[in-house]
Amino acid sequence: MGVFDQFRIDGKTALVTGASRGLGRAMALALAEAGADLVITGRDEASLATTADEIRALGRKASTKAIDMGVPEACRDGFHECLRDFGPIDILINNIGGRRVAEPIEEQTLESWHHVLDLNLTSCFLGTSIIGAAMLKRGQGGRIVNVSSMNAFVSNRGIGGRSYEAAKAAVVQFTRAAAADWAPHGITVNAICPGLFMTDANRAWNEKKPEVIDKLVAGIPMGRAGEPHEIGPLAVFLASPASSFVTGATHLIDGGYTLL
Repeated sequence: MGVFDQFRIDGKTALVTGASRGLGRAMALALAEAGADLVITGRDEASLATTADEIRALGRKASTKAIDMGVPEACRDGFHECLRDFGPIDILINNIGGRRVAEPIEEQTLESWHHVLDLNLTSCFLGTSIIGAAMLKRGQGGRIVNVSSMNAFVSNRGIGGRSYEAAKAAVVQFTRAAAADWAPHGITVNAICPGLFMTDANRAWNEKKPEVIDKLVAGIPMGRAGEPHEIGPLAVFLASPASSFVTGATHLIDGGYTLL
């Protein structure tokens, strides 16, 4: 097999959560271009349909499931339904997440704290547990990619909602633990830790608080934010045979922000 052939994932089915827009959409499209059929989840059916059409335009199958991953019971049931309706799943990208709140630590409520952890961490646990269990049962290995954040390692200034940093740091260690458990079974579990990418959500944030985005960009050695399409090749690598000896790894993609 040639080098470039190792990045092909033809005949595989990938489930990407939070794939209706942003980084999830970019990764789903990249996996489709590399040959995978997609199952994508999100809360908004209209945007899911738009992304699914883009995937089909690349010649791949696309199925959608509207799920609010921030509600643990809905998240759990949604993963089981994806397996039942669209399985088997060969590749899982636990992408869903977000800060969602901006309260200072001293003002954040317990309810708000739990909501952010459920969205970012509990959803990752449930996806890994449910889809990973099916991979173990099939006995053919698999690929799991958990999307954490550079905020697992650094805290942004001028932003509240520190439950986000806590959750994303936990995702990294959960990834390492799952990788250790499942390596003997041919299931790799890795993490992607994005920095600042100019998704629609961050463009909207830039409209409200440009000083926050400006400060972040000022701390990036490359001198710019990332564009969503730049995360796609990393997702393909971790989903493909090219990464067959990579597990438990954390891949920062932040333009060098965490170097300073």
